[in-house]
Amino acid sequence: MVITSGIEMADPKAILDSVFGFQEFRLGQEEIVAAVIMGKNCLAIMPTGGGKSLCFQLPALCRTGLTVVISPLIALMRDQVRALRALGVEAGALTSANREDENEEVFAALDEGRLRLLYMAPERLASGATLQMLRRYNATLIAVDEAHCVSQWGHDFRPDYLRIGELRRALGVPLAAFTATADAETRAEIVMRLFDGAHPEIFLRGFDRPNIHLAFQVKDKPREQILRFAQQRRGQSGIVYCGTRAKTETLTQALRTAGHAACHYHGGMEADDRREVEIRFQQDDGLIVVATIAFGMGIDKPDIRWVAHADLPKSIESYYQEIGRAGRDGAAAETLTLYGSDDIRLRRNQIDEGIAPGPRKDADHGRLNALLGLAEAISCRRQALLSYFGEDSAPCGYCDLCDRPALLFDATDAVRKALSAMLRTEEWFGAGHLIDILTGSLTPKVRERGHDALPTFGAGRDLSKAIWGAVFRQMMGRDLVRPDTDRHGALRMTDAARPILRGETSITFRKDTLVTEGSSLVVKTQVDDEDAPLLSALKAKRRAIAQTQNVPAYVIFADKTLIEMAQKRPQNLDDFRNISGVGAKKLESYAHAFIEVITGARPEPVHPARRKLIGQEAGALYDALAEVGRDLARGLNGIDKPLSLSPSCLRKIAQSRPCSLAELDRTAELGTVKLERFGTAFLDIINQYSKA
Repeated sequence: MVITSGIEMADPKAILDSVFGFQEFRLGQEEIVAAVIMGKNCLAIMPTGGGKSLCFQLPALCRTGLTVVISPLIALMRDQVRALRALGVEAGALTSANREDENEEVFAALDEGRLRLLYMAPERLASGATLQMLRRYNATLIAVDEAHCVSQWGHDFRPDYLRIGELRRALGVPLAAFTATADAETRAEIVMRLFDGAHPEIFLRGFDRPNIHLAFQVKDKPREQILRFAQQRRGQSGIVYCGTRAKTETLTQALRTAGHAACHYHGGMEADDRREVEIRFQQDDGLIVVATIAFGMGIDKPDIRWVAHADLPKSIESYYQEIGRAGRDGAAAETLTLYGSDDIRLRRNQIDEGIAPGPRKDADHGRLNALLGLAEAISCRRQALLSYFGEDSAPCGYCDLCDRPALLFDATDAVRKALSAMLRTEEWFGAGHLIDILTGSLTPKVRERGHDALPTFGAGRDLSKAIWGAVFRQMMGRDLVRPDTDRHGALRMTDAARPILRGETSITFRKDTLVTEGSSLVVKTQVDDEDAPLLSALKAKRRAIAQTQNVPAYVIFADKTLIEMAQKRPQNLDDFRNISGVGAKKLESYAHAFIEVITGARPEPVHPARRKLIGQEAGALYDALAEVGRDLARGLNGIDKPLSLSPSCLRKIAQSRPCSLAELDRTAELGTVKLERFGTAFLDIINQYSKA
């Protein structure tokens, strides 16, 4: 489908509905779309899954000329092009992975003026021919995806991103940059490098992902914890992040043994093997990928229903990015992060043993502290997470601590005893030995060093070893103590602990962090039990169509759209068009197949004139007018000369809703005889619908 000039000039909301199948913008999208359409230079920082792509795709359909999209990964470009083509939008990509016929197809569309969006990697800008090509094909807008890559501090730095500013200047066109990861320093660098320091319109749309449920658990038989979490979400697509390559392989095998479809992914695999996993994950329903952080930016699957961390992430930014891969379609998604003292020790050591300068190490410890503060939070986790990004929020009601408030205790005395034991042993020992001292355990190590003679020996007998373990873990989590790499991981006190040791302040810890979920299995479904069989049938139909077309399942319909179908059970084309995510092209391509799954029968054929009104209020009015027309075909008494009105005539009347006989005649050119036969009855029907 070529987007016509008529649609081009329509209200963006009309395109949002007719092409993308959404009746409303997501929060923060509408202002950005308007600014891009108006040709303003823009920098938009939006949360992962916040709908960044639509903020340049929709303007591309409103503006004249070609929109050039600079994107860092071939997989992302291919996915977006496939999704756009499924919507009927002419889009293409020029990548190093293209076959010759694919390039020829793109250039043919450019030559014919059909292409609306052209995707390319920043590396293509190194060729002087690229500028001439874009001039020849009337590029009028540049969109930059993952714009943080322009920053030297960005975690995926690409030097050729620096050429984008030159391209903007050479073409003399507006530029819209989009990212989900940009602190103040990175934003400043983006402005300098892409906009020559001239400040664009900046949209900071927050970091909240309210559809994602946040949860943390202390490690306690972590493999079983992950298996339980996956089992409760059987059949749903998920990612498990692990700290080591070996763990991805062993945990994958454990999931397979438990009956899950699972595969592993890490940087030590051959490139072809990694690509095979990426393709499977995009196309298969319900696949679990167990991966290191190598499974990252190239993943844009909108219907990932859960993300679990088998090990603690390296920072709060990493955590935010990784959980952000879940629920990009806006439907509910869940997360679980496991952590323990060993994780904290490992992450501290990684920072301390790194080659970064001192100030950078301090900053990295600060980022880890923020994540540990989230892990050991005593109230709403979302508040803690958003607070790190400078946002205030009320308790979310959608995290584990809102679901079940934490059990707390005054840990001041326990912390002071722990610090005393550390100092009396000159900060040369780890938590295990210190706990033996505090609980009065006469181990050979305690006897050998004479630590049974310390005043702190047995001072903590009122608490169990398990509770003391939780105390030391939370002390590390609050950055009161740190492992010292020069002393083989022995704990040393930080300045943050001194006010507690001196009795100047108190501290509260959680008492319930050793309590894990019970063994009872409650499978979490996406819909009510009565709708679950239909949802499964709809997913099966989606999977079959996707396999036939060799595209990912979500390109046909996202999970969120199928869930709405299962709940609302559309019976006809009008009902189906009003499902979120169903635009004109997808209505044409898939409606009959999915309605047949829902109703057991394919819908009746619809006249082209009526089809143009599907999903509109005018459609119901058309049907009412058609019924009256059939009733009056031979007049009120049924014996008059037969008269009829064409479907196109009925469509004009339904769309314009004339208020008088004269207006009705002008609209539909009925003539005297037909006006006399149908006019009054039609106006009565129109009046009824206008009042309704």
